[in-house]
Amino acid sequence: MPTPIITLTTDFGHDSPYVAAMKGTILSLNPEARLVDLTHSIPAQNIRQCALSLLTSSVVFPEGTIHVIVVDPGVGTERVLVAVRMNGHYFVAPDNGALDALASRSKADKIIALTESRYWLPEVSATFHGRDILGPVAAHLSLGVPLEKLGDPLDELMPLEWPEVRVEQGEIEGVIESVDSFGNLITNIREDQLGDVPRDESVRIVCDQHETTGIFRTYGDQPEMTLIALVGSIGKLEIAIVGDSAKMMLGVEKGTAVKILW
Repeated sequence: MPTPIITLTTDFGHDSPYVAAMKGTILSLNPEARLVDLTHSIPAQNIRQCALSLLTSSVVFPEGTIHVIVVDPGVGTERVLVAVRMNGHYFVAPDNGALDALASRSKADKIIALTESRYWLPEVSATFHGRDILGPVAAHLSLGVPLEKLGDPLDELMPLEWPEVRVEQGEIEGVIESVDSFGNLITNIREDQLGDVPRDESVRIVCDQHETTGIFRTYGDQPEMTLIALVGSIGKLEIAIVGDSAKMMLGVEKGTAVKILW
């Protein structure tokens, strides 16, 4: 069987030498490893954004893929590092909520606290567990080391708190949850929560002081520079400006309330 893919998700930034250090550590242990960068552009220490990014990107990889996540504001503290088998994939990460969005969709099959130091580097820095623990553990997994040998079993992963969507007759209220690289404002309102909400101009979408009508199928359904609402590729309502950045044009931040009224 081919060596499993190992993906990397960090908040290091793409020009950071820390990314190369992690890759070097993994390749030193398994020169045949197939490394894929999911993203190194998670905002610094933003665990919630990391969780959402993984929910979007990791699920499209083949079964057996090993995902290494290093968004770790608690590095060097008593927080736990884990290896998790979930939905046919492996995740190696700090247990700080980074896996919560995935775990809410697919229950973890097995959770292991990384206590077996023979699968780490011999010397471990207090501030770079991605290089010294998580990367080596992923490399050993790719070489066939069973998950259970990496440490002690855990019953559950640490959860995150998420803003709830309020659904009432004639009104749904959520928040801007994230902003994609195009500046589209992605809400926490899922397509299944829209139910029988009309998609024509009888429905109003209000965000801060901005308002649009109708829920469209795709960006090209309206002329350029039009403010529109649509259900995006991850199945959540988003607010966009055709051909431009809604974030820049509207000045809206994450956490801003969004209302659907009809």
